[in-house]
Amino acid sequence: MTTETTITAIHATPGYSGFFFDDQRAIKRGARQDGFTYDGDPVTEGFDEIRQAGETLIVDVELEDGTTVRGDCAAVQYSGAGGRDPLFQADEYAPVVEGPVADELEGRDPTAFLENAEALEELQVNGDRLHTAIRYGVSQALLAAAAGAQNTTRTDVLADALGTEPATEPVPVFGQSGDDRYTNAEKMFVKRVPVLPHGLINSREKIGADGETLLEYVEWLGKRSQELGPDDYEPRFHIDVYGMIGELFGPPYDRVEVVDYFADLEAAAAPYPIQIEGPMDAGGRAEQIHAMVELREGLADAGVGVDIVADEWCNTLEDVRAFVDAGAADLVQVKTPDLGGVQRSGRAVRYCEGTDTRAYLGGTCNETETSARACAHVALATDAAQVLAKPGMGFDEGYMIVENEMRRTVARRERAQRRTDASAESDEVTADD
Repeated sequence: MTTETTITAIHATPGYSGFFFDDQRAIKRGARQDGFTYDGDPVTEGFDEIRQAGETLIVDVELEDGTTVRGDCAAVQYSGAGGRDPLFQADEYAPVVEGPVADELEGRDPTAFLENAEALEELQVNGDRLHTAIRYGVSQALLAAAAGAQNTTRTDVLADALGTEPATEPVPVFGQSGDDRYTNAEKMFVKRVPVLPHGLINSREKIGADGETLLEYVEWLGKRSQELGPDDYEPRFHIDVYGMIGELFGPPYDRVEVVDYFADLEAAAAPYPIQIEGPMDAGGRAEQIHAMVELREGLADAGVGVDIVADEWCNTLEDVRAFVDAGAADLVQVKTPDLGGVQRSGRAVRYCEGTDTRAYLGGTCNETETSARACAHVALATDAAQVLAKPGMGFDEGYMIVENEMRRTVARRERAQRRTDASAESDEVTADD
C-alpha cells in the first residue's frame, strides 16, 4: 500500500554524535594523552583541539500527511584525514540544509527515493558539492520517508532501488572496543560477537616499538575467547592499526621482514582468522593501492593467511571501485559517512560482488543511533560481509542498536512473506472452488 503525500518541509537541529572528532595527524605525530583528551596543538584544518566533541545535524523531514521522519548528518572521527571532507560543524551547515537542500526536495514524492537521493548528490552550493555528512544524513530521512509512504521496510526500499535480494538473516556484526580493548573484547566474547575487536591501535605505544604489543594482544584474544566464549564460538579477529605497521617497517611491504610480522600475527590468532585494517598510510590513493597490492602479493607468495582491509584513501564510491579493480584488499571498508547518500554505500557493497574482495559496511563510532539503524538496512539490503556496531566506543550500545535493528527487520519481512503466501494459497483455493 502506498500513501499519496509530498515532502513539505525540512528542518535541521545541531546536536551531539556518539563520540568525538580526533585530529589523526596530531595523534600520529606523537600527541600525548592527558586522561581522555590530548596535550598539544591540532594540525588539521578546522580543529580547535586535538580531541573535540562530535557533532551531528538532526534532519527532520515533514510530509504532507503529517508524518515526520529523521536522518542524522554525521562525519567520521578522523575527519579531514586520508582524503576525507573537512571537519563537520553542525551550526555552519544547518542553513544549507534548511535552505538549498529544502528548496531542492520540498514538493517531491517521497516514494521516489533513488531519484530524490541522487538529486541531493548532484546539488551544488556556491559551485561545491554538499559535504558528505549532509548527503548522508538527509538521504537517511529520504529512505525512511519512502519506507513509511509505502508501508514497507527501509531494507526493501533499498533492495528495490539497487536491484538486490536482501539477506534473510542478520549480517555479521563487527564490534569495536575503543581503548578499553581488553574489557570490551571480553564483553564481545560473552555475547558471541562474530567479528571483533577493532582494537584502536593508533600509536607506537599501542603497537609496540617492534610490534610486540599488538602480537601480545592478539595472543590474548585467542586465549580469552576460548575461555569465555561458548564451545561452538568461532570469532574472526579484525584489528585496525591506522597505518602503524607502515610506520614501523616502511616500504617495500613485500619484503621478508614485513611478511614475517604478518605470519607472526597469523600464528598469534590461531586457530581463528585475522584481518588487519589500514596496515599503512601511503599518503595518497594511488600510493596506497600500490602499497597494499605489494603487501597482499607478498603475503600470498609466502602463504600467509592474514586478510588486509582497505580504509585510508578508500573513502568515496570511486575510491572503492579503484581498490577493488586493483585487487588491493581482501576487504574494503565502505565508510558510510564518507560516501554521501546511503544508496552510494549500497552501490559500493554491490561493486564487490563477483570479485575477490569482500565488502565491510563500516562507518564510525562518531555517528548516532539514527544513522546506525539506517546502515543496518543497507547491510541487509546488500548482504554485506560484515557491518560495524555503532555509534560510540562502549560496544554494548552500538551492538544492541545494529543487531536488534537487523533482527527486527528480518522478522518483519518474514511475517510479511507469510501473509503473502497465505493470501496466495487462499486465492488458489477460491479459484479451485
